[in-house]
Amino acid sequence: MSGGINTSAPARIWRDELIGTVKLAGPLALTQLGQIAMMTVDLALIGRLGNSAVAAAALAHSVLFTAFMFGLGLVTAVSPLAAQAFGARKPRLVRRALRVGLWTAVMVGIPLSLLQMRAGDLLIWLGQPTDAALLAQRYLDGLAWSLTPAWLFIALRGFMSALNRPEPALWITLAAIPANGVLAYLLIFGAFGLPRLDLLGAGIATTLVSIGMFVAGVWICYASSPFKKYHVLGHIWRSDWPLFRQLIAIGLPISATFLLEHGVFASAALLMGIIGTVALAAHQVALHTAAIVFMVPLGIGMAATVRVGHAVGRRDAGAARRAGFAAMALGVVFQAAMAICVVLGREQIPLLFFGTGADAATLALTATLLLIGTSFFIFDGLQVIANGALRGFNDTRVPLLFAAVSFWVVGFTCAYWLAFRAGLGAAGVWVGLVLGLACYAALLVVRFARLAHRDYLPSTARTAAATA
Repeated sequence: MSGGINTSAPARIWRDELIGTVKLAGPLALTQLGQIAMMTVDLALIGRLGNSAVAAAALAHSVLFTAFMFGLGLVTAVSPLAAQAFGARKPRLVRRALRVGLWTAVMVGIPLSLLQMRAGDLLIWLGQPTDAALLAQRYLDGLAWSLTPAWLFIALRGFMSALNRPEPALWITLAAIPANGVLAYLLIFGAFGLPRLDLLGAGIATTLVSIGMFVAGVWICYASSPFKKYHVLGHIWRSDWPLFRQLIAIGLPISATFLLEHGVFASAALLMGIIGTVALAAHQVALHTAAIVFMVPLGIGMAATVRVGHAVGRRDAGAARRAGFAAMALGVVFQAAMAICVVLGREQIPLLFFGTGADAATLALTATLLLIGTSFFIFDGLQVIANGALRGFNDTRVPLLFAAVSFWVVGFTCAYWLAFRAGLGAAGVWVGLVLGLACYAALLVVRFARLAHRDYLPSTARTAAATA
């Protein structure tokens, strides 16, 4: 009988870990899907203004998204710091982690928002048509100030997740989807006596909704348990430079990693543009499909950060190891299932975007890229989850090095060579991206395995504990 107990106990521990990860990852993944839904509604409404407005919005987003990714990496560091503090049962340190995240969002957001107000001049300098650049600037005039409240809300979301309560962030996001749609419609088209503000109105609507989401997050933190006991804005003006420097040390490599990844996919789009418009259109649809599927492993990766961080805070190396590997296994299984669905539906998926009257060559190439993308999905999901698990250890500098090597030395180089030297065209670009992602995922998994099999507490976590 004792043998049966010994074999069932580990299985139960792993099962409980998987259940805990699913409970945490589900709301986080749905929150990310909600963000995509808001962007889709905005683009659908802007599309009614004409092709020039859509092109201008694309230019504006290319400028804003770079700034957003930089700040996103910084405030993402709130989650591991707060999770480690929660695991160590240091509630004051949890609040301090959130506080420095809020500081960072404001200190970085104000200057970057001001820079967005001059983005039109930058676009003209980069060779964009003056009319398109001016339209993009009109959009950014309303959109630029959404950066700070968006980051503030993400910092609050990281705090909520660290307390194993991600649901309020999901509720806020679900409420924001229709609110954003209605407000954008009113301000874009001037309904019910409001002035018609076209692209400016779309930007203002996004900013107002972002502010509302942050305010709602603060209200929930003060009105409901377990958040209210933390008094999230308490001593908000108290200096906390050691922890602020620690957040920057963790967050800056995350920002740089995001920018490297964003850069290689932007460069892939440029390569597709050189190949031709058919290749670029097929690439955008296949990549958008991958982005939708990516939201679930992204949520699992966020959950991995929290659960590994909790274990690090408790100084439980075994639990940290289980949390990371369980999340990776869950993500691979989900992405494999999605890959099978895409393989079976690769002929139908392009029709959802292009319609039945689309060019046959475009439909065929999109189906081919989706077929290549099945391995893309698995490696992309694995890398984001492994990255999340490593953030639970505050390990962000080595993954940055891995990203530079994988995305640019391996991924971009292979994409260019296969597309133009080997003559594979658009398919070669995607094979190169897959090779880069596979290299990155493998390096991250090996890195986590090495760290997780050491019975140690990261130096950054020790520093945080010492200053609690």
